[in-house]
Amino acid sequence: MTDPSPVEVVRGIYAAMHARDIAAVLAVVSPDLVLTQDPRLPWGGRYEGPDGFATFGLTLVENIDSAVTIDAIFEADDEVVQMGRTKGTVRSNGVAFDIAEVHRWVIRDGLAVRAHFAIDTPAMLDALGS
Repeated sequence: MTDPSPVEVVRGIYAAMHARDIAAVLAVVSPDLVLTQDPRLPWGGRYEGPDGFATFGLTLVENIDSAVTIDAIFEADDEVVQMGRTKGTVRSNGVAFDIAEVHRWVIRDGLAVRAHFAIDTPAMLDALGS
């Protein structure tokens, strides 16, 4: 059996997140993972390792109820790029949002070692009421 390609690993991460299968997500997160997102967001900042990924996810779901719709996943340079939209509602005020997003992943030896989640931050801050 061959190892999954980086794109297959990333597709698997999104499938596991959609199924809320945290164990499956964490199984492909490197102990050396560095995840970043704009620190202006309540869940933004820098997170490290599987515990950091879990903290990021918990902080995200405390603030918004959302789902990612994937338009494309492809390899570019040494990254896997996922482009799509995040749609949902803000928990504190019920405001609905539908915001463009791009996630960039670095996969090595079948594990996620780096991820940067970029969204239309001004639009999200507006929805949050910031």
